[in-house]
Amino acid sequence: PSELMMFTKGAPDVLLGRCDRERVGDQIVELTDERRQSIVATVDHLADQALRTLGVAYRPMAPDVSTIDIDAEHGLIHLGIVGIVDPPRDGVAAAIDEAHEAGIRVIMITGDHPRTATRIGGQLGIGDGSTDAVTGRELSAMDDSQFGAATETSDVFARVAPEHKLRIVEQLQRRGQVVAMTGDGVNDAPALKQADIGVAMGINGTEVSKDASDMILAD
Repeated sequence: PSELMMFTKGAPDVLLGRCDRERVGDQIVELTDERRQSIVATVDHLADQALRTLGVAYRPMAPDVSTIDIDAEHGLIHLGIVGIVDPPRDGVAAAIDEAHEAGIRVIMITGDHPRTATRIGGQLGIGDGSTDAVTGRELSAMDDSQFGAATETSDVFARVAPEHKLRIVEQLQRRGQVVAMTGDGVNDAPALKQADIGVAMGINGTEVSKDASDMILAD
């Protein structure tokens, strides 16, 4: 009989926490603490080269399973890490320079690995390229005062959840800033709606993000 497999991909550091074994050649072995540290080091090495990283894992499923949800994503078998070259589009750095010259502060909020975000931010002139991005996990541990201070001193935020995006916008507004937010996904919608100017992507944007925005970029 054929075997049913569930494959999962995602942020390597998050996915690793859902794995208890790894595949080495054609063998499945225990995922030891030493190997976990080695995999994390590999992810950091790839991220330091401004590569976007993706973890891949799987697990066999019962043959009679008809639906799969997030509760099934545990006890996974780690397969490996993929490093993806995703360079900024031509003209982005120049556009950010123009924004800075106009007195506009530019903040990058991304789901990428913090080291990847830091390096790409530095290439674009957002942050200094060496100061570590503030992570969603760090933001979750902050009270309102600390969170507000982070929005004043940091320009790159990484591994963030939708609620972090919304809270960043709210904190900037509380400090008297006029906030324009750009985004294209469902998870951007709350922050787009809260921002003084929500800007959605017309070609690649989701309908939810467009509905939540004040402006849609047609091209």
